[in-house]
Amino acid sequence: MKLNTSSIKQFLMVFAIMVGAISLFSVAPLAEATQLTTSNDNILGGETSLRQVVLNIVNFALGFLGLLAVIMIIYAGFLYVTAAGNQENVDNAKKIIMYAIIGIIIILISFAIVNTVLVATESTDTVGPGTTL
Repeated sequence: MKLNTSSIKQFLMVFAIMVGAISLFSVAPLAEATQLTTSNDNILGGETSLRQVVLNIVNFALGFLGLLAVIMIIYAGFLYVTAAGNQENVDNAKKIIMYAIIGIIIILISFAIVNTVLVATESTDTVGPGTTL
């Protein structure tokens, strides 16, 4: 696979958007962590189960990736509209849209699998009435 300057620029732009969004979203938990709490709730919203923490993190990551895929579709639409008859830009925009849609499908499938597995294992943790592992 030969890398040209256009693909390198696109990769750097996507990377810059990801770093910016991650840094933007990481400020809110830090501000929340510095506040003094007077109850037993922890920073994670009162969730103490490791399974629930993992589920929250995975759901956040998949939501972020879905947002990134939608941004890429918008970017590809902008490329498509501003192609002005340039077939290379039209083909590039079509490829970006195709890959973003494939990414959204993969994100939705992984969201369904992770939530199904984690919720199903939560219900099988009980041994008997009132007894949990």
